[in-house]
This record gives sequence, C-alpha cells and structure tokens, in this order.
Amino acid sequence: MEVKFSGRNSAIALAFLLLPALVACGCGSSAGGGESGGHPDYDQALAGAPAALAALHRQTNEVLPGGIDAYEKRIESLRGYPIVVNIWASWCNPCRYEFPALQDLSARYGKRVAFLGVDSEDDTDAAETFLEEEPVPYPSYSDPDKEIFGSLGARGFPDTAFYDSEGELINLKQGQYADQAALEEDIRRYALKAG
Repeated sequence: MEVKFSGRNSAIALAFLLLPALVACGCGSSAGGGESGGHPDYDQALAGAPAALAALHRQTNEVLPGGIDAYEKRIESLRGYPIVVNIWASWCNPCRYEFPALQDLSARYGKRVAFLGVDSEDDTDAAETFLEEEPVPYPSYSDPDKEIFGSLGARGFPDTAFYDSEGELINLKQGQYADQAALEEDIRRYALKAG
C-alpha cells in the first residue's frame, strides 16, 4: 500500500517520522545533567580559588604522566581540601554520560573541593581528543595499566573516589551516577560533609 502526502500533511508526516530520531539523538539537555555541547565558564566560576585549587585549574584538560607516584603526590599536595576523583576512559559510554555533571559541579564547588580525573586503560591521544570536546577544569592522571585504578579498589568505569581533607579515601562509588543530583548529593555528603 502506497501512501501519498501533499502540502501540510507532508510536513506533519515528516515531523512524526523525524520525532523518534530527534529523541534518540538526545536533543536538548544531555543525560548527565549539563547542556549538550556547552560547559560552564570556568574562568569566571573559579576565579579567586585558593592557590592549591587554582593550580589544578591551570592544568585544565591535561592528561598527566607519572602514574601512581605522581597521583599520590598530588593527593598529598591537596591536604586541607576534600578531593573528588573521577575514574574514566574515553571509550566508556557511562563515563561520557557523567561528564556534563562533572563539568557543572566542578565549576560550582571547585573553590572548596579539589577535582581530579584518572584516565584508566585508555589511549592518551583519544583521552585528549575527548577532553577537547568535553573540557573539565582539572587534570587527569594517565593510568594505562590500571595501577591507580587498582589502588583505589575500583572495579569498573566510571567510579568516583572521595577523599577527606586529610587525604584519606573515605568512599568509592562504583558505577555511574544516575544523574547530576545523585553526584551532587555525594559531593555534599563526602566532600563537604553537608547532608
């Protein structure tokens, strides 16, 4: 059976045919809670951050070498500030889902909380390309052999580690957050001690 449309009916039929495709593309806000294709103005949001946190912000999107030794030295250097560490990989779809929330929340809390990434079991070029598309105002440590991943007790991607201001690991959330509100709740609970 052949159906022919003309004029206004064609436009309506086309709209109904395209609707599922538009929904599948995720038009509007992204699943992680931020706006698709956008990120906060980090310079404005993080202006006036304390020196130790400003040093992180100067390393925006960098994938740093040095493995577990460099990572542990950075954790030690951030004593006095709670730390949120996102364990991710550029090939990991659930990790990508979380990035808009990390963008928003690191801009919102980055003057009081240190944010770091651990790019684990990934290709550095792929990670850097991804960070150009989805920038965050903090560096990630390259962890191709999953040394940092293992030291944290991580089991999958993404995982999120929370350190207290003394540099002690106090919580590891395994798996992705359902939404930005759930991640923010844990930042408030574990990093800011405000339920």
